[in-house]
Amino acid sequence: MAAAAAHCDTHHQPHGAPLRTALGLTLAIAAIELAGGLVAHSLALVADSAHVFMDAIALGIAVAATIGAQMPATERQSYGFARFEILAALANGVLLFAIAVLIAAAAAARLGSTATPQGDVMAAVAAVGLCTNIVIGLSLVHGSRSDLNVKAALFHVASDVAGATAVVVGGVVIAFTHQAWIDPAISLVIAAIITLGVVKIVREAADVLLQSVPAHATMSTVRDRLRELAGVVDVHDLHIWSIGSGSHVLSAHVLLADKRISEATTILREIERRLHEDFTIDHVTIQFECESCDPNEQIICTQAGRKN
Repeated sequence: MAAAAAHCDTHHQPHGAPLRTALGLTLAIAAIELAGGLVAHSLALVADSAHVFMDAIALGIAVAATIGAQMPATERQSYGFARFEILAALANGVLLFAIAVLIAAAAAARLGSTATPQGDVMAAVAAVGLCTNIVIGLSLVHGSRSDLNVKAALFHVASDVAGATAVVVGGVVIAFTHQAWIDPAISLVIAAIITLGVVKIVREAADVLLQSVPAHATMSTVRDRLRELAGVVDVHDLHIWSIGSGSHVLSAHVLLADKRISEATTILREIERRLHEDFTIDHVTIQFECESCDPNEQIICTQAGRKN
């Protein structure tokens, strides 16, 4: 059998610079909050610095995805290096889960403590992080409309805004009420947020390694869209998986009504276009088949010829 194949390279670019800026600022926020938490004796601020650091890792993975997508494939890595980000995500997930456990254990131990952190310092440092995260979020809004990596980064920044807001409010309340339990209570909430984020990251990484079908491109939906195309009779041996963030692959056997090579090429281009526009699938390999065709005009035929 012959095969008609189309391999289109993905071009994730143009939002790498805002992501790198966001990464640098997020790391700076994490460092400031860690230092402020140690000075104010605030476990909540230290916990939020860990939360911000987790989102810095997510931003780093997004930056790595844009860089990896531009690295050329080699004889050994025929799809390039996009899965570096998946390995990094798994390693960081284990690290961050350990951090969340340590924060939760420390918070539980301090729930009965009467030592009150410096609420005013807590609120001031967290407010700096809050304002910076709002600026970062605004810088990513435009890119998030067309880039899935930037959209994911924006969600992480939004969670940082929520965490910083909680610490600001908690710091103000502590400054006025001197209630020591508020600090470890906020820490437990942030530890839970970190854990949920780790579970999401590890699950998504595992899905890529297991070559799971991407959530936005279910088998039934993609098969139905392809069957709608003129000239396509059926689709089988359909496989869809991801190489990395925003880099998706599809292979399939497509059964056609009898077509000349030129007509089959037109159908192939339409398949490519639809898969790109509807599902952001850019690595496409199609094998055409037809039930019967003129031996002199066939593209591929599952029968030697019609029987008289």
